Amino acid sequence: MPVFTSERPAADEHHAYYAKYIELVPGADAVGALEAQLDDMLPLLRGLTEAQGALRYAPGKWSVRQVVAHLVDAERVFAYRALRFARADRTAVPGFDENVYAETAGADARTLRSLADEMDLVRRANVLMFRGLPEDAWTRRGVANGNEISVRALAFIIAGHGRHHTALLRERYLA
Repeated sequence: MPVFTSERPAADEHHAYYAKYIELVPGADAVGALEAQLDDMLPLLRGLTEAQGALRYAPGKWSVRQVVAHLVDAERVFAYRALRFARADRTAVPGFDENVYAETAGADARTLRSLADEMDLVRRANVLMFRGLPEDAWTRRGVANGNEISVRALAFIIAGHGRHHTALLRERYLA
């Protein structure tokens, strides 16, 4: 049976920018945190009305729907990086502009329910991917957006990024 890591990434496994997300993940089990987050995030999203999906906490800020689409997009990008590096692919991958993604995703033309369903499926697929990695894959590294990063760090970043945006939804959009 595949083994997954239960160690937090060291500071040299990621760019300092990502520490803010990694620090939001409790404990040392990123995959467990990814799974547990579904029990927090999905009821929140599925409990909102379609009208709430259009909420913006300030002019020029993303709508709730755009935040959810951003979570899906970012998770896909980070998981793709993790897959490549876990498979010992040392090809550097470029960064992405989250604002361009948000502007072009068409999230506000979708239902909040469809975005929540997509988040659910993307997260579950990534949990399975991470659970299936051999132990030595967790410490493999690659270069993304010009910075070296480990597979382990990417798993923690996905979990922390989700936690960050779920908290923002509660604190700024729904307070």
